[in-house]
Amino acid sequence: MDDALTETIRARGHENVIGEHESTFEVTSDDWLTPAGDCILAVDADRTPTEFSPEFVEACKSRDATITAQLEVTRGDSVDGEGPLVETITGRGDPELTFESDRSLVGRTSDYVDDRTVLVEADCAAVGLDRELVAALAEGADATLTLTVE
Repeated sequence: MDDALTETIRARGHENVIGEHESTFEVTSDDWLTPAGDCILAVDADRTPTEFSPEFVEACKSRDATITAQLEVTRGDSVDGEGPLVETITGRGDPELTFESDRSLVGRTSDYVDDRTVLVEADCAAVGLDRELVAALAEGADATLTLTVE
């Protein structure tokens, strides 16, 4: 993993997080969320794709690149030493990725690309995430999303 590049985004859950979208997951810098945003897992992100390093962006523009999204959710009052909840989603890069969104980032199970897309052909979407993790996000838990490209 010496050649791995990472980007870390900190955000928080929201009462309207439901995590039911079947083909995407999203983290947004918006500080609000309507119930219609069923792919959005966290709001108030401290970084967006336009802020990612040129080296990271370039590495993601290869179809051979493996991009991993690790979502770590810190539960409120930890009882009995419960640690964070962690989910890992793996996808790939694409030459069409632009990382031009200054608002949100999206992982997709398809190969569709727009300015928000950070990985394609993901092995999981919002609906496939652990329900305990989604429930913690719906309670406003803090979230850290770490994107790694190899």
